[in-house]
Amino acid sequence: MSQFLYNAPAGRINKLKGEILAHAIPVEVLGITGTQRQMPKNAGKTVVYRRYLPYGGALTNFNTINRWNVNASAHILSEGTTPTADSLVPQDITVTLNQYGCLYQVSDQVVDTYEDDVPAEMKKQCGERVGLIREMVRYGVLKAATNAYYAGGSSRGTVASKITLGVLRNIARNIRRNHSKAITSILAPSPNIGTKPVEASYLVFVHTDAEADIRDLQGFKTVAEYGSRKPIHEQEFGSCENFRFITSPELAPYADAGAAVGATGLYSTTGANIDVYPFIVTGEDAWGQIALRGAESLDPTWIPPGQKDKSDPMGQRGFVGAKFYMNCTLLNEGWMAVAEAGITTL
Repeated sequence: MSQFLYNAPAGRINKLKGEILAHAIPVEVLGITGTQRQMPKNAGKTVVYRRYLPYGGALTNFNTINRWNVNASAHILSEGTTPTADSLVPQDITVTLNQYGCLYQVSDQVVDTYEDDVPAEMKKQCGERVGLIREMVRYGVLKAATNAYYAGGSSRGTVASKITLGVLRNIARNIRRNHSKAITSILAPSPNIGTKPVEASYLVFVHTDAEADIRDLQGFKTVAEYGSRKPIHEQEFGSCENFRFITSPELAPYADAGAAVGATGLYSTTGANIDVYPFIVTGEDAWGQIALRGAESLDPTWIPPGQKDKSDPMGQRGFVGAKFYMNCTLLNEGWMAVAEAGITTL
């Protein structure tokens, strides 16, 4: 394990020192949505979500699980005849908790003689790193949704256009046909499971690189133009029709995964193929996260140097870290979609 030693990095004693510079802080945006489920301690690692399909629905795909099939004439009763009884069709979705963690190591000489408060910085970055790990778990699940739309193409490898209002409208038409509800509440920023109300809308999460193209959408309004309307997250960028856009530098694209750049004017990491950006469009209860929130949600570690045991009889090493359990799952892919698009080269 790599550890922070007195001479690695070199100290700054007897040198002209500036302040410890600010570092990039990870951005969490996806966690404001998703059905929240708190897993109590000693209750296993597996959660089973269940829904009962509407009458006439089928387990075939994300469309058929949401669509009723009712024929009024088939429900006409005959005098004196008991109608045939129907049953319910369940769908179970199982998700298992994973354990995640991070750990930093520091020597006793650093704590005793170093001019910077290294353990404090480690604690700070440990918390921020945990937030980024959680965001990457969410992002990995959501961008893999199979209800996918491809700007200018029919697959990721043929994506040849920036995001358009037409693509977003097609998504809205599909998920509304599947009885998706617009999001009317988000997870409140507290250690407990709770929500706060917001204006009904579909939320779109995407990388900050896409902001210039979002601005070009007809009818787009920035947050500054909202008036009395309140943004639902500090990263909310603006809105268009019934979509609200929330951007984050953590939602990375698929580099060089689209069609050949050619004369498209779209961005590519290498100049060969278009970088493809997932635009995650979600309605209410489309996905779930097992959020172990509250006092037991995070198990922090701070073992200062000087604590002696058989593994460290001289007390020369200290540790800062944290571990936690979580996972996410798609609950209803018919209530969300992913639009994959390129971005304009600026």
